Amino acid sequence: MTSKPALGKRWYDDACGTALALELVGERWSLLIVRELMYGARRFGELKASLGGISANILTQRLDGLEAAGVLVRRRLAPPASVQVYELTAWGYDAETAIMELGRWAAKSVLHDPTLPLSAVSIMMSFRTMISAERSADVDARVGFRFGEDRFVAHLDHGRFSVRRGEPEDVALLVETDPMTLASVVYGGRPLADAEAAGALAITGDRTLAERFPSFFVLPPKMG
Repeated sequence: MTSKPALGKRWYDDACGTALALELVGERWSLLIVRELMYGARRFGELKASLGGISANILTQRLDGLEAAGVLVRRRLAPPASVQVYELTAWGYDAETAIMELGRWAAKSVLHDPTLPLSAVSIMMSFRTMISAERSADVDARVGFRFGEDRFVAHLDHGRFSVRRGEPEDVALLVETDPMTLASVVYGGRPLADAEAAGALAITGDRTLAERFPSFFVLPPKMG
């Protein structure tokens, strides 16, 4: 018989999967922790730094709860690193679609403010969510991103946008900036040249692709 993880006191007396989802990741910060782990394992300090406002105590509690629920695991990296990291289980990674669709739904609200802080994972997941298949249908290229210590490689593949953590190598375009600057260019209409002139963004590689890049991502219209 498969054992069930203890959830403690239940919030809902409801068999619906949505109710159980809220039991699993509905506490404050829990779903954002899952988001931050979506593209690879992270150390405790890295998670805390990416989640502005969370205390070490709350982060510890949420990590323990998500581990007990089977959403994530902790492991120790092999030497010479020998540090503990947290990473999603295969089932935990399955939450990406739900997180993306929830974000797409919420972005339709007039309360959505794209000028608020974004983590490196947030902007990558935003691009995966808001990619316009029509506008990027003719593109097949690898794009690298460096946000300080956070490094990603994305594949623009004929309307799809896949992401993995890793040092950008053999990419057609390399973007070095911070998440908020990139968001201001892609979603806020800031000219690419303006961000470059301010020293907030650097482009290496395919200039034509760089100029087109912001047009590939479209926020949904506001609904209420």
